[in-house]
Amino acid sequence: MSTMIYEPIHQTLLNLINAAVLPAWAMLILAPRWRWTDRLVHSGLYPVALGLAYLGFMICALIWGTNDAPVDFTTIDGIAAIFSHPFGLLTAWVHYLVFDLFVGMWEARDARRNGMNHFLLVPCLLLTFMAGPVGLLLYFILRRKWAITGD
Repeated sequence: MSTMIYEPIHQTLLNLINAAVLPAWAMLILAPRWRWTDRLVHSGLYPVALGLAYLGFMICALIWGTNDAPVDFTTIDGIAAIFSHPFGLLTAWVHYLVFDLFVGMWEARDARRNGMNHFLLVPCLLLTFMAGPVGLLLYFILRRKWAITGD
């Protein structure tokens, strides 16, 4: 396995993106009914801002290139080549962050709408943050149980 060499700017950008998303998750988990959670998170501000970062990284990847081969989403080698450049990796990482946060936002709004106990939602949000589809799966399981039993 080859070792990729990263410029300090790539690590700095990763650090900034990771730090930027943490307050949104903290508000969803720790302050779900706070008015600033609604204003900053549920308004869509975070996904829009992260979407702009995604677009910027994607443009950088296209300008500076991800590799010499054409983009190919149909093979493992083609997909690996897309991520062979730091901007390709940053683009992919922001993709995960945006969609995981969007799912977490939906879970929080759906749980509130259905009167689900917030303490049941917290593990779902944490798992959605760390392992997106696993958190969503747990949410769907708990949501179904909540709808049936109400507790």
